[in-house]
Amino acid sequence: MVAQINHFVGGKHVEGRSGRFSDVFQPMDGSLRARVALASKDEVRAAVENAKAAQPAWAATNPQRRARVLMRFIDLVARHNDELADILAREHGKTIPDAKGDIQRGIEVIEVCLGAPHMMKGEYTEGAGPGIDIYSMRQPLGVVAGITPFNFPAMIPMWKFGPALACGNAFILKPSERDPGVPMRLAELLLEAGLPAGVFNVVNGDKEAVDAILDDPDIKAVGFVGSTPIAEYIYARGCATGKRVQCFGGAKNHMIVMPDADMDQAVDALIGAGYGAAGERCMAISVAVPVGEKTADELVKRLIPRVESLKVGPSTDGSADFGPLVTQAHLEKVKGYVDLGVKEGAKLVVDGRGFKMQGYENGFYMGGCLFDHVTPDMRIYKEEIFGPVLSVVRAKDYAEGLKLANDHEYGNGVAIYTRDGDAARDFAAKVEVGMIGVNVPIPVPLAYYTFGGWKRSSFGDLNQHGPDAFRFYTKTKTVTSRWPSGIKEGSEFVIPTMK
Repeated sequence: MVAQINHFVGGKHVEGRSGRFSDVFQPMDGSLRARVALASKDEVRAAVENAKAAQPAWAATNPQRRARVLMRFIDLVARHNDELADILAREHGKTIPDAKGDIQRGIEVIEVCLGAPHMMKGEYTEGAGPGIDIYSMRQPLGVVAGITPFNFPAMIPMWKFGPALACGNAFILKPSERDPGVPMRLAELLLEAGLPAGVFNVVNGDKEAVDAILDDPDIKAVGFVGSTPIAEYIYARGCATGKRVQCFGGAKNHMIVMPDADMDQAVDALIGAGYGAAGERCMAISVAVPVGEKTADELVKRLIPRVESLKVGPSTDGSADFGPLVTQAHLEKVKGYVDLGVKEGAKLVVDGRGFKMQGYENGFYMGGCLFDHVTPDMRIYKEEIFGPVLSVVRAKDYAEGLKLANDHEYGNGVAIYTRDGDAARDFAAKVEVGMIGVNVPIPVPLAYYTFGGWKRSSFGDLNQHGPDAFRFYTKTKTVTSRWPSGIKEGSEFVIPTMK
């Protein structure tokens, strides 16, 4: 019998009442793993009411005690790491080692959240005016929500709920319906760590649940990660209902390979960053930009045998370079982009479309694909493919390589490989992208810095994790105070100043 995944509301599992379900597959063999309930508007509202009731007491809990709950949560995740990685790999398709990396990058944000007592501190000025003191305080927003994607079912939820909970908010999580198992398990571990019932709730669902979150007047902020069209939709609708909204969309990350680059390092970086997790990462390098024909010829020559020898395997094979894609529908979408690239005139030098995994013939597998002579007018260059496909766009010089990254509508991440410090410094200063790697292929900042792209990769004023997360999930209140001191000043009818 196929398992059923429901919702987690008020500290317990709650059976779905909408009568609507979505299938959760096991990508490595194509089997049906579970059915997940899709929440109705009323079910989302019930979760919000639970969160609203629980939040004031949680906000009144001092920041140090809130941090201790998160500290116990970190310990529980470590103890259940193998279990969580297995669930994640089986529902998403990424390998067990990659699944553990997914979990670890989430935990690193929770670790930073242990510093909430410091991050929540306000400011104080004594004697700002005659007998006047001014101080500020940070307070939680109330009930907030996160809408998270399939490709990082542990990391992105933790990036969202960790800072939110540390700041004293209650949280509604709407994870991807494609792989909801890990978020549900994280909810159980938060409760076991001592988080009061109702402070963290999970509602599984589709667009109906998303719209209910966006329209609910008691939800004060929404964070989202996913594709750009949906990010734009959520940002516009959430802002229209008066919410604070933070949305992160698609990407087309370039790696500029200069003529002086260490070619061995550059090839290793492209293989890992381009094909890891089957390319289903918003920070994957999907465009290689070798500068000069000699550099391009050498790079492609070295890439071809490496791409051809990539080991694709089931998610449980720890030695595999990457596993299957998340669903059959997504596999067909990625193959369709490869078909399109051939039609557009790009040179497909490695074709992974026909890959079949022996013993797992029904799995959602695809081998690595490598295109050369891709041009900026092609859709395979303009659009995010989100699969194991790397495009080589040749640039005649450094200026053209920089222009390619600057002119693209996405501005999430970019990298440059070079031995020239001056070129690297110039690139970092001039490239119009939010996250930059210098001889680093996937420039995801560590958790105490903020994560966020530019242009159509990001919507909203504040980034994820780091100091921006604490700003996003709190509101600032500033108090100007003066205690009676026997001074008689009379009424003033002009704007107060510090004259």
